Order: sequence, then structure tokens, then C-alpha cells
Amino acid sequence: MTQIKFGTDGWRAILNEDFTYENTDKVINGIATYIFNESSFNKKIIVGYDPRNQADNFAFYIAEKLASFGFDVEASEKVIATPVLAYAALNQNAYAIMITASHNPPEYLGIKFIPPYGGPAEDSMVKEIVDNLEKTFANKTKAKTYKKVCFEEEYIEHIKKLIDFSTLKNIEINYDGHHGAAAKLFKRLLDDNGIKNNSKNLERDINFGGHMPDPKEKYLPELKEQCIKTGLIGLSNDGDGDRFGVFNEKGEFVSANDIIALLVKHLKSKGLNGVLAKTVGASSALNLYAKQNNIEVIETPVGFKWLGSAMRNNDVLIAGEESGGLSIKGHIPEKDGIIANLLIIEMLSKSGKKLYELQSELYSSLGRDFINDRVDLKLASKDEQQKIIDKFNTYENIGEYKIINKNTMDGLKLLLDDGSWILIRKSGTEPLLRIYFESDKEEKITELETIVKQLC
Repeated sequence: MTQIKFGTDGWRAILNEDFTYENTDKVINGIATYIFNESSFNKKIIVGYDPRNQADNFAFYIAEKLASFGFDVEASEKVIATPVLAYAALNQNAYAIMITASHNPPEYLGIKFIPPYGGPAEDSMVKEIVDNLEKTFANKTKAKTYKKVCFEEEYIEHIKKLIDFSTLKNIEINYDGHHGAAAKLFKRLLDDNGIKNNSKNLERDINFGGHMPDPKEKYLPELKEQCIKTGLIGLSNDGDGDRFGVFNEKGEFVSANDIIALLVKHLKSKGLNGVLAKTVGASSALNLYAKQNNIEVIETPVGFKWLGSAMRNNDVLIAGEESGGLSIKGHIPEKDGIIANLLIIEMLSKSGKKLYELQSELYSSLGRDFINDRVDLKLASKDEQQKIIDKFNTYENIGEYKIINKNTMDGLKLLLDDGSWILIRKSGTEPLLRIYFESDKEEKITELETIVKQLC
């Protein structure tokens, strides 16, 4: 039997290998049992899917199966972005199931379970679902028929309360939809609100144009060139629309860390207040910027489920992670690449400045640069992961740099005496170590990466 493994944000596997109808049945039985134990048939279940190969087939199969169990079920009539479905779950007090593998390679498919609070499932929920995988859900009441509906309109009405579209008339942007779930909706929001845009790659493509559906610089070469040519910013999203990617007017890729810091200032200019929630893998620039502006920081392990929990339990102004995910006060406790892109446009329109100018002001206020990188180290087995982490925990120096503090919130984070840091984390699904680096110079990053590889 193939083992079904849930990672930090649901179950993902290669289509027709591990992601099969047989395994899907197990996962849906587990989810159905959990929902019934929690609320019987008192809450609706909504189902959505991203543009991936066969995602729609699996979504409608799952909707039909859940309806046959006796649940009230609605399925999206078309491709939908994860944050749109998450908002519908919150707005309708419903459970949601999203068929997506997010930014994973095109051959993957997955299932994400979203509780009625509209964010990632807590570990206790996932554990109960996994414990129920081998159980068969017995029909408790008369079978029903699911309905196909559109969830976009309620999301759009909500977004209009968060973004002042009346101020966004005198701006033009480049947008690469990356053939993802957010592409057409984002284009509609731009056009309907008079935002000039040069948009492309909006149509569904199960291979995402031959690129990874991840809005990183190396997967967006056309957008980069377009920004250099036009002198405009470039925005993009990942496969299911929960992550964002940004180029400034010079065609330079802008880190999520920069965007989060800049949006803190922008949101405060809109009269909003609250704490900054960030992951342990996000830049120390955020901690320094928050300190300079008397903003409290909540730090969490890596993964938006932890940030979502922080949003539900604290007065959070903005929650963000280094991999291109954020959400804000008054929105869902789930990352949303659509709202991120709209906030960037709103910020530029309100400031009247170029994005690279805002970045320069940020760096000047911080007094130093913050450069980040990540290396994924493949290992022979998962047993080696903890052994290497334990070994690094015994070190007092990394090369010539003294370790002045250690953080074990998520793996092992080593803070060095020059302000640099290294974070070593396990992959939950593969024999990998994910190693994050931050320093003030590119050459230091290269040096630290070389030393760490040798020590591993």
C-alpha cells in the first residue's frame, strides 16, 4: 500500500503514481469522518480545483462522493484560486477541499483541507484525518446531489473592502498569470478597475508554459525582460494563486521580505495597526524594521499554518513568509497572492514612487543589506536529517564566524556574530535538509554555503 503523507499544507503526490482514485478515496473517507465527528451534517462542504492535469475530474469525483455520503456539497464550476475558496469557507462557515499541488512540478496533484475559519488545517485536525484513512465512511443519511457554483463574486466584494480601487487609475503594470488559477481573476480585477496592464499567460495550461508554477525569478524570464523593456513593475502568481512574485521597474526580482516590510508601512498609512507575524525563515530585516517602528513581532515556525494560527489568535497587521506568501488584517488567515499583488499596486499608486525607490529608502533606513538564499541538501535517507542537525548544534563557530545564539523553534537556526544566520530544517516528505542563509553580502552567502556543505 502506498503511504499517504501530509506535509505542511496538505497531501501532494505524483499523479497516477501515488495520487490515484484509490488513495483519494482514503483521504476523502478520512476527511468525511473528521467533518462528521465535528459537526455531523450541519456544515456545507465546498470543493475547488486549480489548472493541473485532471484536477477538475478529481474535484467533481470528490464532490459526488461526499454528496453520496449525505453532505451538502458545492463544487466550483471552473478553476479557482486557493485563497478564493478559503474566503468562501470563511464567509459561508463551510469546510473546503482544494485540489491543488500549489507550486509543485506539473506532474503533481494534491488535496488541501480548509476548515471553516478559512486557513490551513491545524496539526490536530490533520492527525485525526490521517488516523481515519483506513476507515470507510458509512452513509449516515440519504444521498444527495452536489451543485456547481461560482465562488468568485463574494471574494471580489470582500476585496473591494480592503483595496481602495478608486486611487489606482494612474498606474500601469506587467502581469504574468503563469497559467495559474489566479490569472483570469486578477486580470478581471485590473480591467474592471481601470488599471492599465500588459498581461499574458492567462489561459489554462496543465504544463504551466513549460516552467515550474512557482513565481520565482528563474521561472519568469519573459516577465523580467518585459519589465526591463517597459520600465514597469512585474507581478505574478503561482499555480493556485496563494503566492506572489515581483520585479521592480529595473527588472530586478524583489524578495518577499522587502515587500512585507514595505507593506507594513503602507498598511499603517491606511490607518491600520497590529503586530507583524513572520516565520523564523524570514529576514531579520523585518525584525529590525519592526523595532525601528515600535511594532511587535510574532515569530513562528516555517509554514503558513503557523502564521494563520497567529492571525486567528492575535491582532496581526500583516503575516508573511519568505517564500512569497502573505495575508493582512481583515482578510483570511491564509496566504493570498492576489491581495498581495493588489496591495503592491495600491502602495505604488499612493506613494507616487517607483518600487526600486521604495526599496532604496527601506535599505537606507535599515543601514545594511539583507541578502538571502536557500540550498536543498539531498540525503541518502531521512535518518540523516536529525544527525546533521544535532552535529551543527554542537558547533561554536561556522568558519571564522562565532555562533552567538541558537534557535530551535523549527530545526536549528544559528545566529552569527556579524548578523548573518543559517537555518537548517528537515523536509517533512523527502530525505532533504532545507538550509536557509542570510547575510549582508553575496560573497558571505557563498562562503557560508561552502562551509556548511563541507561540514555536512
